Amino acid sequence: MTTKLQEVIDSLPINEISEERKEVLQPLIDYIQGKVSLGEDVNLNFICTHNSRRSQFAQLWAHTASHYYDIPVKSMSGGVEVTFFNERAVASIKRMGFRVFFAREQNPIYSVFDAEEGKSLKMFSKLFDDRKNDASKFAAVMTCDHADENCPFIPGTEARIPVRYEDPKAFDDLPEEADKYDERSRQIGAELFYTFSKIVR
Repeated sequence: MTTKLQEVIDSLPINEISEERKEVLQPLIDYIQGKVSLGEDVNLNFICTHNSRRSQFAQLWAHTASHYYDIPVKSMSGGVEVTFFNERAVASIKRMGFRVFFAREQNPIYSVFDAEEGKSLKMFSKLFDDRKNDASKFAAVMTCDHADENCPFIPGTEARIPVRYEDPKAFDDLPEEADKYDERSRQIGAELFYTFSKIVR
């Protein structure tokens, strides 16, 4: 893990998570704990309309938190439309200390590492049922209200868990853009580190 990323993890605002948000996160904790207790695979598919910002943050932070707490998880993300992994979100994860390598021009693919060594996470905008999201059973973690309200049926889902976040897109091209993207990333990181800290192996 890079020094910068470890510093960010150490400073995540976990102690600032409200009781209301902890209640929102409890079904996700229960789902992961149930699978771990049964010795079953844990597959999480973070879903947002465009799979460009919040769901990408969530996929990456869940991937990192699962490694940090040594809880095997397949962390995925997808949307109901294909766009691209927004460059502002990519810039934010770089500021968090993730190592990011650009791999393709159209609908860019990024190889993202949370450690100096190890396998990368291939991140790009895709549909929730993209072949990369290969899992027979998974929890659909709905990270935005639009996808949650407009996608009533998701094949392969054995649990549907709404964990909604405000869209940092509202601050695109404004002076506070970078701060707001980082704020959302850190919120998602804190909540997912909190989630995985509650899992008993």
